Amino acid sequence: MKNPISTCIASILLLATGPLSGANTESKGNDPDFVRQAALKIDTYVAGWYRQKKLPVPDVTDDATFLRRAFLVGIGRVPTAEEGLFFLEMDDPNKRVELIDYLINSPGYTSHMTNWMFDLLRIKDEMARVNSGRNPYRDWVGNFVAANKPWDELTTELLASKGSLWADGQAAVGYYLRDQGMPLDNLANSMQIFLGTQMECAQCHDDPFGDTERHDFYELAAFTEGQNPVPMERKARPLYEEARLDKNRGTAKSDIIELVRYQILEQTLMGGGSGRISLPKDYQYRDAQPGEVIGGRTPFGKTVRTSDRGVDGDGRAKLAEWVTTKTDGQFQAVMANRLWKKIMGRGIYEPINEYVAAKDTNIPGLMSYISNLLVEVDYDLQAFQKILLNTKTFQFVPNPNPAKVQNGDDFHGRQLTRLSAEQIWDSLITLAGGNPDSKPRRTLDNRVRIGRNGGGAVIPGMTMSDLSDEVLKLKTVAELDAYCGELAAMVGGKGKKRGGDSMMMMSEEIRDYGKGAQVRASELPSPAPNGHLLFLFGQSTRDTVNGANSEPNVSQVLTLMNGFVQDQLVNNSSAHIYKSLDGASSPTEKVRRLYVGILSRPPSDEEMSWMMDEVKISGDTDDAYRNILSALVMSSEFLFLQ
Repeated sequence: MKNPISTCIASILLLATGPLSGANTESKGNDPDFVRQAALKIDTYVAGWYRQKKLPVPDVTDDATFLRRAFLVGIGRVPTAEEGLFFLEMDDPNKRVELIDYLINSPGYTSHMTNWMFDLLRIKDEMARVNSGRNPYRDWVGNFVAANKPWDELTTELLASKGSLWADGQAAVGYYLRDQGMPLDNLANSMQIFLGTQMECAQCHDDPFGDTERHDFYELAAFTEGQNPVPMERKARPLYEEARLDKNRGTAKSDIIELVRYQILEQTLMGGGSGRISLPKDYQYRDAQPGEVIGGRTPFGKTVRTSDRGVDGDGRAKLAEWVTTKTDGQFQAVMANRLWKKIMGRGIYEPINEYVAAKDTNIPGLMSYISNLLVEVDYDLQAFQKILLNTKTFQFVPNPNPAKVQNGDDFHGRQLTRLSAEQIWDSLITLAGGNPDSKPRRTLDNRVRIGRNGGGAVIPGMTMSDLSDEVLKLKTVAELDAYCGELAAMVGGKGKKRGGDSMMMMSEEIRDYGKGAQVRASELPSPAPNGHLLFLFGQSTRDTVNGANSEPNVSQVLTLMNGFVQDQLVNNSSAHIYKSLDGASSPTEKVRRLYVGILSRPPSDEEMSWMMDEVKISGDTDDAYRNILSALVMSSEFLFLQ
């Protein structure tokens, strides 16, 4: 008789062989033959490297190592005990391919990829005046990942964005608002994210370590110049000051004026980039004068220009087009290498934020091939990663030795790396509560909420999108003043209502999670607050591109010994990992299930002997299995990926 859990997992595996979640059904990632051939092509290039370097071809890793690696790399968590037991006991020569299909189509892929994208784009909940749970830009990026839209489309929408943060279809403008008041820093980050080009030094002087001159940087900055709020924001300053007087502070009207100012007027970028910029007053080179107005010009690839004689108006759109289509393949090569590192553990070239032409990498043909492959799958990041996961290169045994090459991958097996903060958190909540991907994603709170930090009254029948549309149609300060008064009367029950039940329905759909919720890291505040396990294990502060770290510290040990692990796992009799022991026929079977649930492998004979000693000493009580669980979770094997 089949194990009912195994039957359930088997049905999931079968369902997973369908189209990629959120993807076009015509995507090449849904063609098994294309995936297999592309993976073989990659392996052929790597095999050529072995022949060239006279290196032995590594063995393919065992099922247990593959299982854990595929889960952590593919969806960012360890498998549940049920998932692990089923895969290890599954007698099917094609089970690795089926497992990859299961993972790449699961909600866990979206969660893990969202974490990765948040780190790359430096997503923070609390942009200027925008609170957690009310950040349309964060929500937009998460939805883009969930829908698996192409990378070039996401890049274009970000770089060409304009309008209001809250307006329907315009939340991508949060990319610029995230660095409000720092347009040059934003541009430097854009060049690093999308083109792997370091230009931040050229903000102040010619780059002594590269080819970028200060004049080059300002010519590029001309495309995005003009990131200003709507004119009404400046004209209405007296209205804001009046609202902040003690006699008015805390009234419905003053709260609405504050909301309109900070959430609408200051969260809107007018125009699309002027295409011209004034050089700084401290400009120090002979090719131009301080304060001189210059037009835009791209520094490499196909040259794109704007005039210095008048406002262009669509400079950001021209920049987006240049980045995605006119940089001689650099755009796709940078993302292909980022994803290679995400899957294989190390970039074909390192560091990944500094572009290296294919001809200068260790395997030029491989670098060229994966760059072209990303274009061939129409920038479908999910399909591209599915191909990498299906390579033999991904499945090689771990390499315990340092890389044999500098500044890149040596293609000789994955080296040992500590799990990211998100992988550790998501794995721990899997042990505590079972599959965390069954919990719904957080949603955007689009209600019009007034009061301090938006925690007060809600205007019925109205959304922030409605408020944005209506405010931006106003022409004068007097109109704005009158409009805020009308909304205040509505809050006080004296004005005309906009609707009733519609807001109740919307409220029921809002889901937000606080820092203590046991949900995937992608659904928690971003970044996690000080003291949270994610913070302690090095989650990025989202201030720099790929800013996470895996440096050890004493706080990590303490939180594993005395914090979440003890409270939610060791001392929690209802933890999912303990439930997986139900029905076990013997102490040895319980130990085996603990090992599979935590380390994704059965214990060795020697380990089983040690664990049986612990069971005997504790008299086969719950304490024995708590001690075993604690030891396994605290082990380096749990905290590291091989």
